[in-house]
Amino acid sequence: MTGPRAQSVVAFGGGHGLHASLRALRRLVDDLTVDELTAVVTVADNGGSSGRLRGQFGVLPPGDLRMALAALCGDDEWGTTWSNVLQHRFAGDGDMNGHVVGNLLIVGLWELLGDHVDALDRVGRLLGATGRVLPMALTPMDITADVRGLVPGDPDALTLVRGQVEVATTDGVIVEIALDPPDPEPCPEAVAAVEEADWVVLGPGSWFTSVIPHLKVPAMRDALVGSDARVVVVLNLEEQAGETPGFGPADHLAVLAEHAPDLQVHTVLADRGSVGDDLAELQQLVTASGATLVVDDVAEHVGSARHDPALLAAAYARILERRWG
Repeated sequence: MTGPRAQSVVAFGGGHGLHASLRALRRLVDDLTVDELTAVVTVADNGGSSGRLRGQFGVLPPGDLRMALAALCGDDEWGTTWSNVLQHRFAGDGDMNGHVVGNLLIVGLWELLGDHVDALDRVGRLLGATGRVLPMALTPMDITADVRGLVPGDPDALTLVRGQVEVATTDGVIVEIALDPPDPEPCPEAVAAVEEADWVVLGPGSWFTSVIPHLKVPAMRDALVGSDARVVVVLNLEEQAGETPGFGPADHLAVLAEHAPDLQVHTVLADRGSVGDDLAELQQLVTASGATLVVDDVAEHVGSARHDPALLAAAYARILERRWG
């Protein structure tokens, strides 16, 4: 009697959150629980090396794509070396200060090949990456947000804040985000991956600037809503200054539902140490949405803001196995 077949997973996000998720999911490819792994990455960054390259060359910001590729490198000498090279940031006082080797490599291949996906696939082959990295869209875009609390004397007034960095560091309360342009050209390969996936993972990561933006790309949202894939939402371990001050686990989930009320979530994964006294409220919200709550130990340590790749991999494995239970 054969065991359950390996399953395809598409992970959405950006930055450090997606990096942690991919490092965990890569382990499941190694143990044959997952046979196809695709990262779909937010491409709206306007700061740092990515923002400078975007402004100078009119390209997609490469930084979060680079981080996803680095996360998929192996733990052997080749993988470790190339991951470190890809992530190396130049110091000094000249024009190269702050630029990252991987960003330059990706942009260089984009210029040479004229194809975003082909270039990323070639970088992945060079690194020996386990899985594929794709942008969520092929159009450079900005994140905008309606923010409350920035107008002196009128705490309910809304202010439009533009730019990923500006939204992520606002002093106000984010009410809703949007993309400009509102209908960016989707990456066809990313849409196809979602349509063919067994599982989709949303989060962890910066909630308003890395996770929710995927749901604001109309073609990607339609693919997610129409797919037979089971959606797993991984909650952050703590609030994030600027984006989610004062947010508990249930608040993260409620905001996601407000931005994508037609998205059916299958499983919500929360860290045991981060839930604390909010467990009952979170359980009620998850149950009302028709999803299953999984509470597990996935943080590096109690009070940590970072997920532990080994613990997160084990939690993912248990969730994926439930499909066959």
